[in-house]
Amino acid sequence: MSQTDIDRFRQRCAQFRWLAVFMVVSVGALLALIHFVAPGVLLARGDYDGTPGGWISDIVWALPTVFYLFAVWAIGAAMGQLSKGRLIQPILVHALRRVGLSLGLGGLFSVFGVTNVIRLIEGGRGSFAYFDVSGMTLGMIGGALFLLGGVMEQADKVQAELDEMI
Repeated sequence: MSQTDIDRFRQRCAQFRWLAVFMVVSVGALLALIHFVAPGVLLARGDYDGTPGGWISDIVWALPTVFYLFAVWAIGAAMGQLSKGRLIQPILVHALRRVGLSLGLGGLFSVFGVTNVIRLIEGGRGSFAYFDVSGMTLGMIGGALFLLGGVMEQADKVQAELDEMI
């Protein structure tokens, strides 16, 4: 790989990092506006006609998005480290573990947690699982990334042992 290719890769990593920051900040701000600011303003004006349980249910429905945004943030942080010229192996291992864990938890909570927490809030209505194919897919991909991160971490340790022998 030539120096221009490396520089181009680092530049793209830096651009991707800022794209991830923009996405997390903009989507996070919209979520905060929808679920906290707008109901707070309506409540302060006396125009809020919802119930506290309905407001909490809305927050529970949005909670998997927080996990997914953390995954995007972790990817952006890894890209930022790569753009600074850090070694790819330790950054990749750390990013795979964090992204995998957050996608897995977000998918798991999307499929099982949301419905059961809302059942508790709303008094027992609804099913035990929400068969959201995208949530299931993200959960499975997250689990696989977490496992791959563990395999890469182990391979890095074995490589370090082999390097010490030489």
